[in-house]
This record gives sequence, C-alpha cells and structure tokens, in this order.
Amino acid sequence: MEVWKFGGTSVGSPQRMREVAELIHTGKQCWIVLSAVSGTTNKLVAFNQAVEANDVNTGTEIIREFEKEYDLFILDLLPELPYQEMGFSVLKDFISLLTLTLSSPFPTETAKLILAQGEILSTHLFHLYLKYRGYNAALLSALDFMQILPDGEPDFEWISKRLSFLMKDYSQYDLWITQGYICKNSTGEIDNLQRGGSDYTATILGAAIKAEEIIIWTDIDGMHNNDPRHVQNTYPIRKVSFREAAELAYFGAKILHPTCVIPAETAGIPIRLKNTFTPGTSGTLISGESSGHLVTAMAAKDNITAIRIRSGRMLNAFGFLRRVFEVFEKHHTSIDMITTSEVSVSLTIDDKSKLSQIITDISPFGEIQVEDDFSIISIVGDNIANAEKLLPGIFEVLEGIPIRMVSFGGSPNTISILVPSTEKVISLQKLDNILFHTNPLTQQKTNIQ
Repeated sequence: MEVWKFGGTSVGSPQRMREVAELIHTGKQCWIVLSAVSGTTNKLVAFNQAVEANDVNTGTEIIREFEKEYDLFILDLLPELPYQEMGFSVLKDFISLLTLTLSSPFPTETAKLILAQGEILSTHLFHLYLKYRGYNAALLSALDFMQILPDGEPDFEWISKRLSFLMKDYSQYDLWITQGYICKNSTGEIDNLQRGGSDYTATILGAAIKAEEIIIWTDIDGMHNNDPRHVQNTYPIRKVSFREAAELAYFGAKILHPTCVIPAETAGIPIRLKNTFTPGTSGTLISGESSGHLVTAMAAKDNITAIRIRSGRMLNAFGFLRRVFEVFEKHHTSIDMITTSEVSVSLTIDDKSKLSQIITDISPFGEIQVEDDFSIISIVGDNIANAEKLLPGIFEVLEGIPIRMVSFGGSPNTISILVPSTEKVISLQKLDNILFHTNPLTQQKTNIQ
C-alpha cells in the first residue's frame, strides 16, 4: 500500500483533477492526500483577515469570487446529475459557512475552521468525480484520525489506532481520499499541522500505516541540484538520503518541508518526489541510502537576520550559552546558524516576529548588534564534513563576496555560508559552476575521504 499526496497545482483545475484520477487508477489500494485547490487557501486567509478587521465589503467580495470560481469548476468537473447537484450542495455549505462567519464573533477557533475548508472542498469534489467515474473510492475525513498533542506534534499512537479501525471498516475500497494539512488538537478543536502542511499529513499517514512508499506529487521533476530560478542548467537529483533531503529542505529547497522527512525516516519508508505534469519521469527518491555524491545539491534560505552578542565578561561564564538559548526558546524562535569567538556569539534567525522581545531579554548579556537582509547558502552532500579540501576551494570561488558566517562540521552533510542577500544569486552561480560543471572540487572525493 502506498500514500500519494497531490498539491494545490495538481488539483488546481477540473482538468488537473481528471488527470490525477487517471494517475491513481492503478488497481492498487492507496491513500490519496489532497491539498486545497491552488489559490483557495490564500483567499481564505484574506477572508479571515477581512472578518477580523470587520471589513464586510472585502469579505463579501471574496465570497462572490469563490461562488463564481467554484460554480464554473463544478460545471466542468461534474457534467452529469446527480453528481453535479451534490457538488453544488457541497459548495452551498461552504458559502453558507463563510457568510455566517462574516456576521459572527471571530475567535481563533473559527479562523482555523475557515482555513480547513479548502482541503474539505477539494476532497469532496474530487471524491464526487471518482464516484461519477465509477472508482471504488471512500472519502475519510482527516479530522477523524489526524490529531496533535498540546505541543503541536502528531499523536502517533492515537493516529495509528484510529487508522487501524478505519481501514478495517473501509477495507472493501481500493482508494481512500483524505485531506492534507488539517487535524484536530488535543482538546478536539479543528487545527492544522502548520509545518509542511499536506506533505506532513502524507508522511505521518505513511508512517502510521507502514506504507511501502510515500509519493509527493508536485509541479517539478523532484529536487534539483540548485535553484532553477537563479541558476541555468540545473538537474533533478535522482537519489538522496533522508538527512540530505532534510538539510536541503530546511535551507531553502521549497519542494519539501524538513519536518515531513522525520516520520518517514523514523519508520524507514522511502519518499518519492514526482511531477504530476510529467508522471513518466523518475523524480527524486529519498531513503536511508545516501546519494553517494560528495556534493549533492545547494539551496538558499532568504530573509535571515544576524544577531551578535559581544561580551568578554559573560561569554566565558558557566551557562552563558544556555541562557542565550533559553531566551530564544522562550520566544519560540529557532536558530539557524551559530558561531562563537573569545568575546562574542553570532547567530541567525529567519523569524523576526519576536525580535524586539528577544533583544530586550539578551541585552543584559552584552553589546547587541542586529543586521538584516542575509541569505544562507547551504551545500549538501554525502559526509561532506570530511571533505577537507572542499572548504578552501569554496572560499577561493567566493573571493570578493563578504561572507558573514560559516558553519562547517556541525552536520556531516552540510556546509552553510551566510552572505548578504544582494550577493546570493552570484554566489549560487559561482558555486554551481565549480561544484557541478567544471568539477575540480567534487572530483577530489576519493582523495579527501
């Protein structure tokens, strides 16, 4: 049994849904996880903002846009009765909920309920299309089995038990359709998985049912060795380890969220990244087997803020770093990179929402310097930390570019470099040329391991 997840662009039109239906018509039992139709979640976020601001006009206009868009969607997707009538009934319920919300108090729980509607709408319409086509498919609500703990982590024990019961009750079906992203929290209210959204649902589900493989269908041919938006002649990576994939995802490869890798890695279930638009291509396989390349790929993460704490008196004091980390933990802000010297600590964050509170709390530790508009470029590979000649070669290639920080050795798979965002593209291009094309650095693998 496999788990297949399709993103918003893969189900973004009636034609795309029809093509997805053809893909899943394999005769095998399979779980299908769907995102909301592309653009729907963004409109729901805008709707929530309008309601919160008591902006009835904007909220009403968004409702009208939904009505017009999904009227046409249903007419195209479901041309025959009674399925078309059932589709319009689903849409009516959706519009009624939005209309009611527009004139009601707006607690946080309501906002999350509204955000859940995109996935609920897409799965209901897709399931109706499968029934219209005669597929042996069941629609199972993610709210019946996907639950998170008070700390926001998935409740694997509860999820596994619920899925075991559900799969017995629906064992006569070949396909089980469910929603990505949405779940219930420990108090039974509608919530969401946040990090990784629908991909996270797919990998949690795959781990819970011990799937043979998890396939994430997107709109590109797997993970690329570099960012194709900024670098020419990039290519898909055919094989990569869980650790390499997580590092690439964390440091900017948008195709997958790093959190999504954890359930699959823990359960030992491979993830395959494939392109819905070119399903015949092999995509990228993520498993316990490493890529075998000294340098597998690069990724860049933007909107990085660098913070330096300078204090010769405090730095050598016992527990100083622990006290610094406690401040960031208190404000739920992750640290990406960190370096130390005799008198200072430098670190980076990518979330500035609590920056003022953080600065207030660490100011007693010493002199604080904050700089914005940096990018982290991460070079990821197989046991890259032992590549002694690679780092000097990288510095030589980037001569003239003001490198702010370097992280080397913290992970066996990654070298990370902090540069001004204005220098990101040229840095990616220079590194791409030397690492993947002319190859003087990567060809040294047998000599440096």
